[in-house]
Amino acid sequence: MLVWTSAEATDIGAKRKINEDAILSRPDIGLWAVADGMGGHAAGDVASKAVVDALTQLKPDKDLPDFVDTLEDKLLSVNHNLRRHGMEALGGRTLGTTVVSLFMQDGLGACIWAGDSRLYQFRQGELRRVSHDHSAVQEMIDSGMITPDQAAHHPHRNVITRAVGGGDKLFPELRVFNVQADDWYLLCSDGFYNEISEDAIASLVVQDTLEKSVEVLMEKALAVGAADNVSLIVVKVSEAS
Repeated sequence: MLVWTSAEATDIGAKRKINEDAILSRPDIGLWAVADGMGGHAAGDVASKAVVDALTQLKPDKDLPDFVDTLEDKLLSVNHNLRRHGMEALGGRTLGTTVVSLFMQDGLGACIWAGDSRLYQFRQGELRRVSHDHSAVQEMIDSGMITPDQAAHHPHRNVITRAVGGGDKLFPELRVFNVQADDWYLLCSDGFYNEISEDAIASLVVQDTLEKSVEVLMEKALAVGAADNVSLIVVKVSEAS
């Protein structure tokens, strides 16, 4: 039987006036999420908080497909409510947020996401990205128009193609995968991975404690300037003793 523990942190960063990120850490039910809001005060922070508040209401479910369906329904409901709030209270303004979530049960994991917040898996010394960015530059990379190195400095690097609240219809993406003892997982906003390379993440994520992992990764991201809010959650999977 597998068990999991986690640690998390969020920081306003060096340049922003408010923190539009929100994080959810529920190791008791095997659920974690990072939401990165867009639109400034009373918009981005409202949107990310709405997602986290909705997911906080989820109850444990022994059936992974049922839980995934319920989680997706929550996101669709938040999308509808944010669209309505933007029209009624903000004069048609769009308020949106990315979301990346991880749900684990027994030997299975499910990642549900919209936008460019990411889930990484670190297994046997190798870092692998589980999610796939919903962004303009990722589409350019996929089509061969630009390289990943060029994407890091592209003028459209902040343009995302899916977000909760970003359009009348939301299409979250789902990926299901096997979970093993000694796996490490990292959920993060783009304010984190834009500041620290995947090679650096791989070399730093495993520390003596989860709290130390989060501390070291956060310090590394903040040390180079942190132009955006920075949020991360580290999850470790172990065999039950």
